[in-house]
Amino acid sequence: MTALLEVRGLELELLRPGGAVPVVRGLDLEVEAGRTTALVGESGAGKTLAALAVMGLLPGGVRLRSGSIRWRGQELTTLAPAARRALGGRELAMVFQEPAGALNPVLTVLEQVAEVLRLHGGFSRAGAAARARDLLLEMGLEDDGTLARRYPHELSGGQRQRALFAAALAAGPALLVADEPTSALDAHVQKELLLLLARLQERREMAILFVTHDLSVVAELAARMAVLYAGRVVEEGPVGELFARPRHPYTRGLLDARVTPTSPRGRFAAIPGQVPVPGAWPAGCAFAPRCARASEACAVPPPWRSDGPGGSACHHPLTEARP
Repeated sequence: MTALLEVRGLELELLRPGGAVPVVRGLDLEVEAGRTTALVGESGAGKTLAALAVMGLLPGGVRLRSGSIRWRGQELTTLAPAARRALGGRELAMVFQEPAGALNPVLTVLEQVAEVLRLHGGFSRAGAAARARDLLLEMGLEDDGTLARRYPHELSGGQRQRALFAAALAAGPALLVADEPTSALDAHVQKELLLLLARLQERREMAILFVTHDLSVVAELAARMAVLYAGRVVEEGPVGELFARPRHPYTRGLLDARVTPTSPRGRFAAIPGQVPVPGAWPAGCAFAPRCARASEACAVPPPWRSDGPGGSACHHPLTEARP
């Protein structure tokens, strides 16, 4: 299947007074139509910046050093700003982790969804308002007669996230970039939103790039996943294969650290040490200081090894399946 989104060799830098510091190194990623690819890793791995680069929303102080981002075969990194903005909402949309910061506090949620429809869908003011109300209801926001007058601060966290989904999906984008969209919600609300997102994806045949540290979410939603550590993909492949037989020790550590229904009460495995900060990454394999399998060979960067439908970068790949 041809990928809608293709990222090749993406290099991002953080600009500091002492010089540029790499934060994403050689990222390759694909997202196919109607399917979900998860970008996984701990905080500080570079996941959010990679997602923002796809959307053309890199913050000040971060620049794209090199690499290619292609949408339906069209190169986005050299696209004129006006043309890039025109893709937003209509072709590509993004949902952020914290809806309180993404929603406009001085507009009602209905006005914010209607605005997307007017800008990207060609709706009249009245038509946009009617369609916006339908979208909010589709997202599970019940109307008690006050929906048109409710502001973001008058909604719960789960309701605000539903409103943000409605705004992002209003113009029917082909790709949704979702950056930790349920991590701040309790387990019950998270489950409801993930089920809703899965239904919407099937109904709309929408592609999703799902950025998360939560592998339980990946197991429910994604077809493929790429594991990012210190700005570099260390393993990539089909979710079922990586869950059953991870090759990279970091992937194995993330899987073992999950809390599952069979986990001992109050206990879970932890990866020792901490994620190194940009600018302080070890030479060679960045995971080596935390890895029980590290050796002198890890002082040089490991090569990428393709393995069937996926691949990994490790001098000492795992061979046994997870129990």
